Amino acid sequence: MAIAVVLIAVTAVWAVAGGQSAPDARQQARLKQLFPAASAFSPKAGDPPHYTAYGAGAAAAGKQPVLGYAFYTTDLIPLERGYGGPIVMLVGLDLKGVMTGLIVVDHHEPYGDFSIERAEFSRQFRGKDIRDPFKLGEDIDAVSRATITMSSAVRAIRGSVRRAARTLLTAQPQGQ
Repeated sequence: MAIAVVLIAVTAVWAVAGGQSAPDARQQARLKQLFPAASAFSPKAGDPPHYTAYGAGAAAAGKQPVLGYAFYTTDLIPLERGYGGPIVMLVGLDLKGVMTGLIVVDHHEPYGDFSIERAEFSRQFRGKDIRDPFKLGEDIDAVSRATITMSSAVRAIRGSVRRAARTLLTAQPQGQ
């Protein structure tokens, strides 16, 4: 009986989400890294595809307040490629157009001094405004000798955060 109730509840949530499943545990952990104050995340949906981060507490009309959005660079800028192919990065963007963080999720780039995985690469994007130049060697440090990889990653980040901001942030009602 308990299993049937759980299955019904999961099916109802899935149907309300438009057939999109909620983020799995690994994805939840990544999203929580980008939005530590979030109490819940939507399934990935919309155009461009994104997750919505919700804060705790009640806002107007009984809805949880929106903290920001998370999206994959490859969903927004799918043709950008590094030396070894696409670099999948998960980006957090708050409602003011400031990046909450960046996680390199998957890539096929070289390692060592040519790696995109170096922590200092991702760290430099936290707090970065969408209006910043995002220029390698100017406001972005390459942190490794991987010129093709770094250039591609920065272009993907710049293009995806600006596209997300144009689409997601301009549609926000005042006060959110």
